[in-house]
Amino acid sequence: MKLRRLPNFSRILFQKAFHTLMALARKKILAHLKKTRAASAREIARALKMSAPNVRHHLSVLRLDGRVQLIRVNNREGRGRPEKVYALAQSSLGDNLPALANALLDVTGSKLKEEALAAQIMDANLFAGLPLQKRLALLIEKLNALNYQAHWEAGADGPRIILGHCPYAKALEGHAILCKMDLQIMRQALSRAVTQSAKHEANQPGACLFMFQVE
Repeated sequence: MKLRRLPNFSRILFQKAFHTLMALARKKILAHLKKTRAASAREIARALKMSAPNVRHHLSVLRLDGRVQLIRVNNREGRGRPEKVYALAQSSLGDNLPALANALLDVTGSKLKEEALAAQIMDANLFAGLPLQKRLALLIEKLNALNYQAHWEAGADGPRIILGHCPYAKALEGHAILCKMDLQIMRQALSRAVTQSAKHEANQPGACLFMFQVE
C-alpha cells in the first residue's frame, strides 16, 4: 500500500506534535537526573519506561545543548559495553551569581569607576599597534567570547558596533555603570571616541540592541 503524502498543514501539525513529544521526553529525563543526581541511559529508561536507544539519543541531544554532562564511564562485569553515567550540567543547576553581583554593585555604589571595570574585563594592550579594522575585528571576537552577540558594520559617519545581547541583563536594573563600562571597553580597545547612538529594547530579557558610533 502506498503512503499518501500529508498535506502541508497536516505535515506542520505532525512536526509540531513530534517536537512537543521530543521536548516532553527530554524534560522528563532532566527531571529524573535532577532527582537522582546521576544515572545511566539504562537506569533512566527503566525508571521512565522508555527504550534505552531513545534515551541515549535524547542524552546525546541534551549534551550538545549543554544541559547534561557525562560524568563517568563504568566498566560492567562480564560482557557488554561500558556504561556511561550522566548528570545535569553545572549551567542547568543554577547559581546565585546575579544576586551576588547585585549585592556587590549596591554595596560599592559610587566607588566603582567604569574605566577600571573596563580594564579588568578586557586588556587594552591586546589592541596596541593594530590598525582600526584589525582592532574592530579583534574587539568583536573578544566581545562575542563574552556573549555580547556583537558585530560591526561600515557607515557613512564611520564604523558602527552593534551589541545584540546584554550579558549583564540580570544585574543591569539600577546599575547604569554596566552600560558605561561597555562604552569604556570599546573606547579603550579602539583608542577612539565612541558614543552610544541607539538602543532598542526587545520583549525578552537581555535582548536589548545597542548601537555605538566610532568617531
